[in-house]
Amino acid sequence: MVKQSASADVDSPPPDTIRISDVLGYRLALASLTTHGVFEREVGEPLQLRPVEYTILSLIRESPGLTPARLAKALAVTAPNITVWMGKLEARGYLLRAPKHDDRRAQLLSLTQEGERRSIEATQRLMLAEREVLEGLTPGEFTLLGELLQKVAAARAPRS
Repeated sequence: MVKQSASADVDSPPPDTIRISDVLGYRLALASLTTHGVFEREVGEPLQLRPVEYTILSLIRESPGLTPARLAKALAVTAPNITVWMGKLEARGYLLRAPKHDDRRAQLLSLTQEGERRSIEATQRLMLAEREVLEGLTPGEFTLLGELLQKVAAARAPRS
């Protein structure tokens, strides 16, 4: 037996009016094509960063002393995957790993000066380009969109 939510009975449109354009995930996928294009043009090609690399650098810049375990959790990836990405960023001179003082088995992550510079430059480039691409939005709409997307992203967190 398939369980339906209570709102499904109230909000369900007639089957002949259901369109893919009404699916939020479809709209988000189309919107991500726009933002992905901005990323590739402004950061991917000129700064030679992949989205995950940029995200890792930014998270470490915003939370100095982050551990690999907390980073993996923030990105919802496995520890081995984070280890691979950290190794790549370390080899490029962007990331430093240091043993934690009270637990030498654990590591603390920080950025090199170049990693810090690269993260800041990428963020500045992205923010300017996103504003240009989305110039049809009012400042209020732009802010509201950001707030709504933050709520959608927060929905992925497990509920207790």
